[in-house]
Amino acid sequence: MPLSSPRAARRRRHREAVLGGSPRAGLPERDGPPLDVVTGMILDASPHLLVLRTAGPGGGEVRLPMTETTTVWYGGRGGLAALRPGRGAIVRPREDGLGADRVWVDIGRVTGTILACGRNTVEVDMGPHRGNAHVVVPPHALGRVLVRHPRLEPGYLIDVICVRSADGPRAVRPGTSQPGYRADDLGGPEASAPVPDAPHGTATWFGFVGTGLTAPRGGYDEGAWSHAGQRGSGVGQEALARPQDGVAYPAVDSEGNAGGCVDAPSGCVALPYLSLGSEVTVHNECSGRAATLPVVECGCAAARYCDRCVECGTSPRGRIVELTPQAFAGLGGDLEAGCFNAVVRPGVPAAGTAGAGRGRAGRW
Repeated sequence: MPLSSPRAARRRRHREAVLGGSPRAGLPERDGPPLDVVTGMILDASPHLLVLRTAGPGGGEVRLPMTETTTVWYGGRGGLAALRPGRGAIVRPREDGLGADRVWVDIGRVTGTILACGRNTVEVDMGPHRGNAHVVVPPHALGRVLVRHPRLEPGYLIDVICVRSADGPRAVRPGTSQPGYRADDLGGPEASAPVPDAPHGTATWFGFVGTGLTAPRGGYDEGAWSHAGQRGSGVGQEALARPQDGVAYPAVDSEGNAGGCVDAPSGCVALPYLSLGSEVTVHNECSGRAATLPVVECGCAAARYCDRCVECGTSPRGRIVELTPQAFAGLGGDLEAGCFNAVVRPGVPAAGTAGAGRGRAGRW
């Protein structure tokens, strides 16, 4: 369960007192900042204006200009008809700030181990803190999913991009290619494997936009989202107030109060152990944008995927971080694409930089 804000802040202060300052100090000068992405519930839409209700300290009604170049995604390329009041939306602005560039409507993602398969359905274990999801795979999407996930059998991994429906999450496309091994056959790195200062690999995203559900276990309760049809489709204040910028990290320490999952696999990438409330700097190698984000969840599901991202070249194997949808889109990632090539620097000064000034981390 993610740490409360005061506790997370205390952890960051204690870490910085011992190890130095924020990992943002190590950002390359050439990196751009994240885009100002907005998430909320659709109140109204026209060809020229999208009105959302957001939550949080600065929440309220937000009006976002629409242009003829604005792209709407709703299970695929959509249009104005997809922007129905009551649906959840995440909006990324244009590079010049003049209007919305991309709008994703009711998008979600289910990642985990297949438990059972039925007629047009897949039951997925997303990990101990996310629960199970009952995913509908309609006939028109099944062929597309099978191309990249040929083993829809219990024990194998699955990763699908979904939209909300009355029956639960409805798969529309694969998020990535299915690893060829069973979920329990992953071979981790040797105990003596060196841990790089800035691991390279794949960044993905997790969660759902505008589910209208509370998250009693903290974070994004994706298992509860699978029952949206039975529990209402409106976006409540609790859902809108969930953490919007953060990461699930595959190597959260399971000892003490660090917050890691006891049975989490070691993954196929040697990563330094962190605790919930720590910070990591994520650099999108495709867009050139970077941001420092808090660890809000244990990424034990991501640790099971020894795959690659090919959005801009081919990344090394392994998922090194999962981002919340807003953070992923803000760094230039397209949610329907599922991943981007990334470098991640945990909030620890690089070796040999102590004499260069307190809190100064090494460069990428």
